Amino acid sequence: MAADNPRGAMFRVIVPNQHSRVTYAELFFDLVFVFAVTQISHTLLGRFTPLGAVQVTLLFLAVWWVWVYTAWVTNWLNPELTPVRILLFLMMLGGLVLSTTIPTAFEGRGLWFAVAYAAMQVGRTAFWLIATPAHRTLVRHNAIRILAWLCVSAVPWVLGGFAEGRARLWLWAAAIAFEYVAPALRFWVPRLGPSSVEAWAVEGGHMAERCAGFIIIALGEAVVVNGATFAELSWTAENIFAFLSALVGSIAMWWVYFHKGAEAGSEQISKSAESGRLARLAYTYLHMPIVAGIILTAVSDELVLKHPTGHSDVRTVLSAIGGPLLFLVGTILFKHAIRGFLQLSHGVGIVLLLVLSYFAADFSPLWLSIATTAIMIAVAIWESVSLRSKPEEVEV
Repeated sequence: MAADNPRGAMFRVIVPNQHSRVTYAELFFDLVFVFAVTQISHTLLGRFTPLGAVQVTLLFLAVWWVWVYTAWVTNWLNPELTPVRILLFLMMLGGLVLSTTIPTAFEGRGLWFAVAYAAMQVGRTAFWLIATPAHRTLVRHNAIRILAWLCVSAVPWVLGGFAEGRARLWLWAAAIAFEYVAPALRFWVPRLGPSSVEAWAVEGGHMAERCAGFIIIALGEAVVVNGATFAELSWTAENIFAFLSALVGSIAMWWVYFHKGAEAGSEQISKSAESGRLARLAYTYLHMPIVAGIILTAVSDELVLKHPTGHSDVRTVLSAIGGPLLFLVGTILFKHAIRGFLQLSHGVGIVLLLVLSYFAADFSPLWLSIATTAIMIAVAIWESVSLRSKPEEVEV
């Protein structure tokens, strides 16, 4: 591969009208994030309080950000080459440290979490800069900009690791906010200024497939956790129906995202003259609520499986309604970014979930789960039927 691309050094060889496949090294790297997603859902389950929710949200944002930045870099670099593979393997080590420390990141292992995160972000970007040939000026300048922003954000991350209590939370919140605003500001730095649209060009099909793979990771984690929880329970009628509702709900989420949206997104970004801009909006930012919704739904499924009867408590209501709601908000915005119109089915689903929230406390956890699953099934069927014969027209 290197011989085919002497001037591109470690960069992918882009063949016109042929999208770059996701490599086995990238899929191997993603396995770490199966563990990370599990850690996030279990941590939220164990500290479902306002403060705990803020803390877990911050940890989720960090996990998503380090993964998606790596997806961008491996969109440009070629993971079939040994140096890039070694980079991914080192990132796996950092990811394991990061994931292992998630449950105690705001207690005893905060410094480990912060150092692992900062090292992954800065180290990967430094490698990208070193791997970029001198003649690729736009890309080199882009790498310098991103490295500068990440070096600055690493300071509050590490300082937060040394701090305790609310001080750690505020330092880390400032660090992650600083990083999330950076792409919107196009990584402006003195002298170089903001990056150009050309510097953000990506191989669209690869980027779409990478993010779709992360959706599979989140859905797969939900299915595995539900199966493991169900296996430990007595198989009563209520537990069996709760398990079936959770599984069908996951299938409905898969259908809503993959049946039409994933393929349409891949086609659109592959044809786009501004693939970088679309990748930044649709795949970097708008996939966050989709993944977060799946994780929150997995928390709800575990709560319902363990306690299917009685009145729904606050944790169950918030997770059972909030998970599908976040997922639908993310998907409607994602599909708007790639299609240019808002899916009516998704909008109605969001409204139905909001209406259901007013009565949710009167439902048992099992019936609440069944109701939210029914809404997701309705959204999936509506979109499929509406777009079957006229895929390019607005959904009616």
